[in-house]
Amino acid sequence: MKVVRQMVPLLAAIIILLLLFRIWVPTFLSPENMLDLTQQISVNTILALGMTLVILIGGIDLSVGAMVALVGTTTVYCLSAVSGDTQNTGYLLLSILAGLGVASLFGIFHGIAAAKTAMPPFIITLASMLIARGCALRFNSGLPISIGDQQTFLLAIGNGRLFDVVPVPVVIMLTLFVLMALLLHRTRFGQHVYALGGNREAALYTGIPVVRVEVMVYLICSVLAGIAGMIHTSQLYSAEPGSGEMFELTAIAAVVVGGTSFTGGRGTIFGTLIGAVIIGILDKGLNQAGIHYSLQYIVKGAVILIAVYIDVRRNRSTV
Repeated sequence: MKVVRQMVPLLAAIIILLLLFRIWVPTFLSPENMLDLTQQISVNTILALGMTLVILIGGIDLSVGAMVALVGTTTVYCLSAVSGDTQNTGYLLLSILAGLGVASLFGIFHGIAAAKTAMPPFIITLASMLIARGCALRFNSGLPISIGDQQTFLLAIGNGRLFDVVPVPVVIMLTLFVLMALLLHRTRFGQHVYALGGNREAALYTGIPVVRVEVMVYLICSVLAGIAGMIHTSQLYSAEPGSGEMFELTAIAAVVVGGTSFTGGRGTIFGTLIGAVIIGILDKGLNQAGIHYSLQYIVKGAVILIAVYIDVRRNRSTV
């Protein structure tokens, strides 16, 4: 019941934003525009799902934006190198596994470094962000790598529509949302995540495998970033080594706006979804209303400040 009460203001914010942008942009609530909105928020939502786990244990992952670029370039580069101008499902699968494999290595490294060393996750993932971005820029001398027209499956990941109506990225996003909700709210692993974020020392004394949980959390976050990277690459019709910039901040914004505490131990996957929708509505609405991009940054920054302020007040009230 408490969680439901916390979601009411967020749902009200969505309704207010939709009505506000409907006044500015008469076609904003059209079915096609709403479908386009859901497709646009898919990448950020998937990134935010993984970021939710990391923030719940009191960590942070600044590398997810660079991971979007690295996984995209790795996948397309491998695919173009092994298959040339032909379409082969086996080559595509190997290329996808290569991209996700790279993301997995980074995630495992983040988890081990955060759990076994005294380095803060902020520094660990900041360093990884630079490394991943540099690796992405090494592919093809930093130039974009086009996806061949014959790679219909890869292109469909970001641009296809199920039954010619529902965007494929939305289907992937909702599937991952359900899986992550079940993982976090219906499994022992999810209980361990909350326990670790609530009180790390107590989690150690109660026998929770802290290192394993932390590695799994960062691994999941990186793999989800890899999936988001493939969708984003498909939407661009090419692997852009410079893509994904600032994606980590937008993902963090969605998580924080959705009610997940930056101190860890409190938050929900559903709240993150709502937060991603709010950020998506702001982005699309401000763009379609013709608001200058500089003001868009100001608005989103103010929204994040308000969300964090509310979280701080909530923490004080529970002490």
